[in-house]
Amino acid sequence: MTIISSNIRRDLSSDEVTRFSRQLLLEEIGVAGQERLRAARVLIVGVGGLGAPAAIYLAAAGVGTLGLVDADEVEASNLQRQIIYGYKDIDRPKVASAADRLKDLSPDIKVDTWNLRLDSRNAKKIIEGYDVVVDGTDNFPTRYLISDACVLLGKPNVYASILRFEGQVSVFDARNGPCYRCLYPAPPPPGLVPSCGEGGVMGVLPGVLGCIQANEAIKLIVGGAPGLTGRLLLFDAWNMTFNEVALEKDLDCPICGRNPTVTELIDYEDFCGLSEPETKIQSLSPTELKEKLAGGGPLQIIDIREPHERSLFKFEGTKPIPFGQLVRRIEEFDPKTDLVFICKIGLRSAFAIRTLQRAGYQGPMYNLDGGVNAWTRRFNPAMVIY
Repeated sequence: MTIISSNIRRDLSSDEVTRFSRQLLLEEIGVAGQERLRAARVLIVGVGGLGAPAAIYLAAAGVGTLGLVDADEVEASNLQRQIIYGYKDIDRPKVASAADRLKDLSPDIKVDTWNLRLDSRNAKKIIEGYDVVVDGTDNFPTRYLISDACVLLGKPNVYASILRFEGQVSVFDARNGPCYRCLYPAPPPPGLVPSCGEGGVMGVLPGVLGCIQANEAIKLIVGGAPGLTGRLLLFDAWNMTFNEVALEKDLDCPICGRNPTVTELIDYEDFCGLSEPETKIQSLSPTELKEKLAGGGPLQIIDIREPHERSLFKFEGTKPIPFGQLVRRIEEFDPKTDLVFICKIGLRSAFAIRTLQRAGYQGPMYNLDGGVNAWTRRFNPAMVIY
């Protein structure tokens, strides 16, 4: 099955024949497949570690229209894995930089850019204009949003996710297989799964999986090849192993099952437990923490980073307690002392405070807003930010 009509034949130009000659030699693609690629419209949500290689290979293969959705600007830390960018692109919008690179690679390509975050208000309007969606995002709310929108619109969703050395990839198409909710009916508790920004990622890992995503999108467009629908491919880059898990459609899935209860896009921050909690976590800016330290009151800074992280930047005068040890070491905290929790960017430390609140700790707790990276930017700009 192909998602592109076979009634789109238009003779390839001599330039196209020359450029795509290696693909045209493949019986499985040939002229008809190349014409389908030229007629195809593919949306890539997230032009980062996954989306960057996917975009490059889809453009190189001759996909006629690529849509790019990303609200971020290029940072130096992106260059370790987001191969579509260079130093000249730092501080530019990712979608603009990526569009320039893609047009240089494929001058005839049409690139639609959406310098925004996909949300429940704009997702259907953006996605409905494309044949395939490639999910290159790194957070649960947007993954559920993309999946639900694709189910409601009848679009295939080429999914991947990565962390540290491991990743997974599949194709979700509720018309003839499972959707993302069939695999993950509910998101994990907040803070359980760190982002790549906190957990780290080997640079080649998203390159491998992004290429697989491009491969799956090409097969969907050209047709005639078995894809990853109903299969979850697991890759371990450090041990160099591939494994596969069979996926089945959940007949009770709330959006693609027999009796769906989700018929519209919802507030995914609420669904993933990321909305503003009832008990607000108190935060300190780097300046406020510095003033608090100068005040000399009872104060203890708890560094919840892992030992290898602390070796990259040592925050003097802290008590190191990794996140996973907090609850069992709760007796080490004095409820009469102000506790300030720090991590790399202030996310895990916020979850640490929430975890201790749930465990019954009632002493004053503060989160360093922006983590040690924010502290470094404010007071040690010459230091390397990891």
